[in-house]
Amino acid sequence: MTVALALCSLTVLAPLYVTLTMAFKTSEQSVEGNAFALPAPFNPASFAEAWQLTRFPVSFSISVGVAALTVALTLLLSSLASYAIVRYWSHRFFRWSFVYLLASMFLPFPVIALTEIKLTALTGLDNPLGVAILHAMFQLAFSVLLFSAYLRSIPVELEESARIDGATTWQVFWRIILPLLGPMIATVGIFAFLASWNDFMLPSMIVSDPTLQVLPVVQNIFQSQFGTNYNVAFASYLMAMAPTIVVYLIAQRWVISGITQGAVKS
Repeated sequence: MTVALALCSLTVLAPLYVTLTMAFKTSEQSVEGNAFALPAPFNPASFAEAWQLTRFPVSFSISVGVAALTVALTLLLSSLASYAIVRYWSHRFFRWSFVYLLASMFLPFPVIALTEIKLTALTGLDNPLGVAILHAMFQLAFSVLLFSAYLRSIPVELEESARIDGATTWQVFWRIILPLLGPMIATVGIFAFLASWNDFMLPSMIVSDPTLQVLPVVQNIFQSQFGTNYNVAFASYLMAMAPTIVVYLIAQRWVISGITQGAVKS
C-alpha cells in the first residue's frame, strides 16, 4: 500500500516539480525540451514579467474576493439548510427539499448555461458578484449532502440539554451545533474554495467586462502573448496555484480532527 501511494503521489509531485523548474528558467532553457532539468542560471524574472502581463494584482484580488464570498455563502446557506433538514426530517417538506437538492447534482451545467447568462445580464449580475453567487448555488447541493451526513452523527442530547436551559433554536445552532461542525466546515470550505478558484467556464461566460475577470480567465486571455515563453506561462500558473496550496495546508488539520469525540458520555 505504501508503494502504491508513493507511485500515485508522483502524478502530483512530478508536474509540480516541472512547474517549479520551468518557472525559474530563461526563455532559451524553457524551449530546450528537457523539462526536468534544473534551471541554470536561476531566473526569477519570469514572475515579474507574468505579474505585469496578466495584471496579476487586479485579477488576483478579484479571484480572492469571488472565492471568499463563495465560501462564506456556501458555508452559511448549506449549514443552515442541513440543520433544518436533519432535525425536521419527519416533515415531508424537508425530506423533499433534500431530494430536490440531490437531484440538482445530476443536472449538467451546459443545460442551464444559457439561462444563467440571460438572468445575470437582466439582473445586472454579469460581474464577479454574480459569479460568486452562482458558485455558491452550484456548491449548495453537495455541501448540504456533506453537512447532513455529519449532523446525523451529532447527539441530539446536546441540543436537548441546551433547550432545557432556555436556549432558542438560533442559540442552539450558533453556540452548540456550529462549533461542532468544525471539521466539516473546513472540508466544505476547501471544496468550495477550490471549485471557485479554479473555475474557468462560468466566469468567462458571465462577466461582461474583461477588466473584471478572474485569474484563470485572464491567464487564458493572455496565453497567446506568452508565445514560446513557457517560463513566463509556468510562473503565472505557479502564482495562481499558490493560494490553493496555502488554504489546504491551513485547513487540512481540521478535516482530520474529531472535535465531537467524547462530547457525550454514555
